[in-house]
Amino acid sequence: MRELLLAIDQGTSGAKITIFDKEGYVVAENKKTYDTYYPEEGYVEQNCEQWWLAIAEGIREIFVEQQVYAEEIAGIGIDGTSWAMIPIDKEGNVLHNTLIWLDRRSHAEAEWMKDVFTEEALIQLSGNPVDSSYITPKILWLKKQYPELYKKTDKFLQSNGFLAYRLTGALSQDVSQGYGFHFFNIQTGTYDEAMIQRLGLDKEKFVAPCQCHEIVGRVTKKAAECTGLIEGTPVVAGGLDAACCTLGAGVLKQGQTQEQGGQAGGMSIVLEQPKIHPRLILGYHVVPNLWLLQGGTTGGGGTMNWFQREFGEAKSFTELSAMAETIDAGSDGIIFLPYMKGERSPLWNSQAKGMYYGLSFDKTKAHFVRSTMEGVAYSLRHNLDTAKEVGVCVGTLYSVGGSANSQVWTQLKADITGCEIAVPYADYATGLGAAILAGVGIGMYTSFEDAVRQTVKMHQFYKPNPDVKKVYQEGYKVYRKLSACLEEKFWS
Repeated sequence: MRELLLAIDQGTSGAKITIFDKEGYVVAENKKTYDTYYPEEGYVEQNCEQWWLAIAEGIREIFVEQQVYAEEIAGIGIDGTSWAMIPIDKEGNVLHNTLIWLDRRSHAEAEWMKDVFTEEALIQLSGNPVDSSYITPKILWLKKQYPELYKKTDKFLQSNGFLAYRLTGALSQDVSQGYGFHFFNIQTGTYDEAMIQRLGLDKEKFVAPCQCHEIVGRVTKKAAECTGLIEGTPVVAGGLDAACCTLGAGVLKQGQTQEQGGQAGGMSIVLEQPKIHPRLILGYHVVPNLWLLQGGTTGGGGTMNWFQREFGEAKSFTELSAMAETIDAGSDGIIFLPYMKGERSPLWNSQAKGMYYGLSFDKTKAHFVRSTMEGVAYSLRHNLDTAKEVGVCVGTLYSVGGSANSQVWTQLKADITGCEIAVPYADYATGLGAAILAGVGIGMYTSFEDAVRQTVKMHQFYKPNPDVKKVYQEGYKVYRKLSACLEEKFWS
């Protein structure tokens, strides 16, 4: 009988359930979507019970429709989106819709944190800036707006922790998601209880961090009935989607960098020692004793999803990429700022807005497509340049996510950043990373290096084109000037 690994990839727009064999090849997959709610300006919520129901249905469908049997699943790994706040009571009931990473309602609480503690002190402890997208301000907002609900909360869980709880009944908090809490000590991987108290929170409401490949529980009888899984199947804690994606791209050595082209954009640079930059994100890798210096943007592949939906006239992503290829580098002067839901690093501006600059009557839809791609690449370079300010440099970028399927988009990222780019064989890096965690946890692989050696295969390589270097240097200068000039306007 085969030994297979089941990966649950809980994303912003939906979940992917993927089953891998030991060599990292996809045996079966299923995708499910769920709703996102925007009740007010700056409010972005999901119902995490919808995640669970969608995932359970997807797993059942795999067993019914594809040549996979529940008895073959040797272990389960889970990755999830960042900064999701999920309050549950003692019986495991969810008490409020999940405030996801896009939610920026807790701006006042974030400003209070800066005023009371100074942002510098919190950054030195947690390694991360104070922003309303993080979990800490969201919890403070919940406590202020719904004090009785806060009092009723037994534990605050994050995305993969909640799904592990639904599968196993065990509470868990992995170390890679700890960076969402500003009382999390980025040096030690533990909570600073004094800071929890100073924030006016209760330490009992938070689960102690564990390693991402640690088996936290086994599938319960109830979860088995919901999913078709075998009762007793081991489940590991899992981790942050970006960190799992980094592992799934084969990135686990000092200086190696994953470039993220999913709904959100960004990069993750592997460090053997934590290096703090006040405008970047610092968290633990899902691989023990490593850190990730990250840049996270709101405008990644989601910018093209938006453009395709609103202006694509039923054209596919492949067709839009072909249109972009007809336009010269630099889009004849059009510059796109991809701040479509505020912006995270390195701006940290919840009021930032997207824009196209340089329009004239001779511009076509193809210009808009290419400039959209270029704007996302400029934001990537902005984060990479910011990392250089603390002495962190990168070589090859390992590109994953939907945008990596576009040759023109990936090539212009190489041209704009000046970095070579390698693309893994298939667009399953995030799920593969979660599966590797399960494989290491159950002993299928002897080490993370062994797992990567067996499972990660590279597909394509891109080198920067020196002929367009000057064009993109000038375009990047304009991009930075526009961003700087408009920053005061963003805050007004």
